Amino acid sequence: MKGGQGPRQPGGGRRTPGPRDWGPSRRNGPPGNDAPRGKDASRGKDAPRGKDAPRGKEASRGKSAGRVAPQATAVRAPGKRKPAAGRPAKPITERGAREVVGPSTRGERPREDAARVAADHDAASAERARVQTLAVTGDEDGMRVDRFLEARFPDLSFSHIQRVIRKGELRVNGKRVDSKDRLEAGQAVRVPPLRLDAPKRAGGDSEADRKTRAFLADITLYEDDDVLVLDKPPGLAVQGGSGTTRHLDGMLEALRNARGERPRLVHRLDKETSGCLLVAKTRFAASALAKSFRSRAARKVYWALVAGVPKPKQGRISTFLAKEEREDDSFMRVAAHGDEGASHAVTYYAVVENSGQRLSWVSLKPVTGRTHQLRAHMDHIGHPIIGDPKYFAKENWELPGGIQNRLHLLARRIVIPHPRGGVIDATAALPPHMRQSWNLLGLDATRFDPIENAPEE
Repeated sequence: MKGGQGPRQPGGGRRTPGPRDWGPSRRNGPPGNDAPRGKDASRGKDAPRGKDAPRGKEASRGKSAGRVAPQATAVRAPGKRKPAAGRPAKPITERGAREVVGPSTRGERPREDAARVAADHDAASAERARVQTLAVTGDEDGMRVDRFLEARFPDLSFSHIQRVIRKGELRVNGKRVDSKDRLEAGQAVRVPPLRLDAPKRAGGDSEADRKTRAFLADITLYEDDDVLVLDKPPGLAVQGGSGTTRHLDGMLEALRNARGERPRLVHRLDKETSGCLLVAKTRFAASALAKSFRSRAARKVYWALVAGVPKPKQGRISTFLAKEEREDDSFMRVAAHGDEGASHAVTYYAVVENSGQRLSWVSLKPVTGRTHQLRAHMDHIGHPIIGDPKYFAKENWELPGGIQNRLHLLARRIVIPHPRGGVIDATAALPPHMRQSWNLLGLDATRFDPIENAPEE
């Protein structure tokens, strides 16, 4: 198997061996598997009893060996408002409090008043047809430029936002900026005249909208009035781009509410990466969740199948990463401190289980969130992720029989403070091609994940 990158890039990164025992996690809730172990497993300590015990189809979902069913929960303090109905979730108990998401009612939203929405759209269009200067607030401090525009102008398309930034039409304190640059409180953002797309009617009755809502409901792990967590399938792009017409950001148009507001992406996943993707349904939630990501209050765990067995089996990877452009593609290379465009990136890793010396199941915990960080880091230490077309560059290496040549990377779990209190905790199951590999290699998906004890920084 050969990748398109060529020989692995040398750089100024380093891998630090992790201690044999990372010690207890600094935050509540393990970011690994939730299955009880030891005496608790035999006693059924965490299993719901009585009227809360799953029955019927729910009780039989987890029968297949080696597969962990997707689950999500939001634990809140007493007295907080109850979340809206969403998809069924596996009951989880934590300190006596349990909140189970109920059946979906997404298809029953009331229709909006077309005349009122049209009038609001005309007024908004007139406002955006002139140059505006916006002040960055304290809540927006540290926000990326493109996400600032997404939050302020939710009806603008992603491609339009990228175009006005790329052409230099948007200025911050009179200077050109890049979409990934961070804003500071008090800065003045000059916004050019914008083309506001007419909002779609909420609860549209077109066949395409109905199919889109059904698809999104089918991949929903958790939902309430403010937040949506999707289990993104591999091969589906998160945002549009050159030649990409089907993507999740465009699908969110079908979920506009009665006021014409559409859900907003909070973070991104690569097209071939599957798993937990967080979406904000309101501007308030988008701002709060973005702040949690900036302050690194969000915890993410990824699962990957890699070539070889990393040594030591637990460790910390710390490098600088910079984007390198090629004729038809771009990738992240390990750079030296001080290189133009280089950003510090830190990842903790732990080998959960290995299949001889050829393949390993590795759990990854990114501290930072750089583009392609996990893929570039695993290649940097000589253990690239199986099926990675950009970073897998091992010569004369062939896939074992029965394993598909697709990216084996799953956004397994996300734990993040809920905008209105409590915690969102969502877990995604292995996608079909990874589940097939786990079964072929005899890997046990219910095995204890040692990454749960990795440090937070």
